[in-house]
Amino acid sequence: MKTWRVAGINFDHMHMGDLLRQAHEHPSAEIVGISDETLERMQSVITNFGIAPERVFTDYRRCIEATKPDIVILCPATAKHGEWTEKVAPFGTHIIMEKPFAASLPEANRMIAAVKATGKQLAINWPLRWYPPHVTTKRLIDEGRIGDVIEVHYYDGNRGPMWHVADKVENTPEVVAREKGKSWFYRKADGGGSLLDYLGYGVTLGTWYHGGRAPIEVTSMVDEPAGLEVDEHSVTIARYASGLSKYETRWGTFTDPWTLQPQPKCGFVVVGSKGTISSYDYEKTIRVQTPDCPEGKEIPVDALEAPNRHPIEYVIDRLETGKPIEGPLSPIIARIGQQIVDTAIQSAREKRSVSLIS
Repeated sequence: MKTWRVAGINFDHMHMGDLLRQAHEHPSAEIVGISDETLERMQSVITNFGIAPERVFTDYRRCIEATKPDIVILCPATAKHGEWTEKVAPFGTHIIMEKPFAASLPEANRMIAAVKATGKQLAINWPLRWYPPHVTTKRLIDEGRIGDVIEVHYYDGNRGPMWHVADKVENTPEVVAREKGKSWFYRKADGGGSLLDYLGYGVTLGTWYHGGRAPIEVTSMVDEPAGLEVDEHSVTIARYASGLSKYETRWGTFTDPWTLQPQPKCGFVVVGSKGTISSYDYEKTIRVQTPDCPEGKEIPVDALEAPNRHPIEYVIDRLETGKPIEGPLSPIIARIGQQIVDTAIQSAREKRSVSLIS
């Protein structure tokens, strides 16, 4: 069996620690290098996974040239996804980009072109793709359990990006207050804001649930918090041929959904022509209404099995079997999500409904 050489480059997003943990635990993967301009940001990963000093770099070029990875995990700030893809792609590695896809559709197009030119695979990881309730919902949709999807309702977020680091380790209120003004999450130029952080989740999985169909037009509104450059709350309505779907993002939920579900609950409600499904983050059951059970019933979520439990093992399996990247991780589905995000941004800025940007 081939051992897949994995490097983690750019630690802007705290999810790098989660992805490297998955690589560290995979029997056919090896972390051969990590790189970030700031050594301090890599320290927890170095400690957690026992990464040797000769595998730690502050120059991504030296990291790739010295370690020759098969797969590079990228976790840059949202506005730099295109830049970092174009930096790494010429080295001829497969790339896993942590969500969102990009800060704009033109940037997403550049990323697709840069990786396509090398003949390698590009995957965009959306952590919600690996939540058992949402995977179970997709299975039931594909089985025709609720007929044709006509509405997707999404609400998701957390208390805010400064409240946690990798592995959902909580920060103290003092750290949150100190770091909020410094973080790229709160800088417009770096792609900050709840809309760019969370809308991509909803509309990309929403596109998956809609069977790859795109909306016709989009209407979006964001809050305008005093003293901040970016939004902490957005509501987006997308008009499809089948009807309306709603996608809402929120930094500032009462609790984090991975500890205690806030109200409104974080997750999805999908309405079909013959039933409905409510699918909430981290919950052990989903609720399904059908014509033969209009009162609804709780269904246990599927137990995810290898190689479909998380992005690292999924991508490695796809590379080993020669199968394409599919679903939300696919640039095809994620690009439709990016179209919706771009259109939502324009709609919020111009305060009007906008036809889907192509």
